[in-house]
Amino acid sequence: MKINSFINYATMIFEVERIMITIKFLDRETEKKALGFLLGRFSGKVLKSGEHIVPEAALEALANENIPFTVVGKTSYEQQVTAFRDITSSTI
Repeated sequence: MKINSFINYATMIFEVERIMITIKFLDRETEKKALGFLLGRFSGKVLKSGEHIVPEAALEALANENIPFTVVGKTSYEQQVTAFRDITSSTI
């Protein structure tokens, strides 16, 4: 029974981490403060547009640190993959 509980818990954590949200910050200074806080705590991506893709759990952490942000919306898998491809596809 303990193994099943562990597997359920691990699955729940994985699902929470998989939900990604696109956010943006009011200004560059707030963005720098947020990035300093988020680095090492959460995975994410910064888009060329200035928007950030972060795990849903990062929203609560930013709010607890009184770092203002605007939620653009839930990020689809396709948007996440496109963001990753944009980073890796540079001209040499």
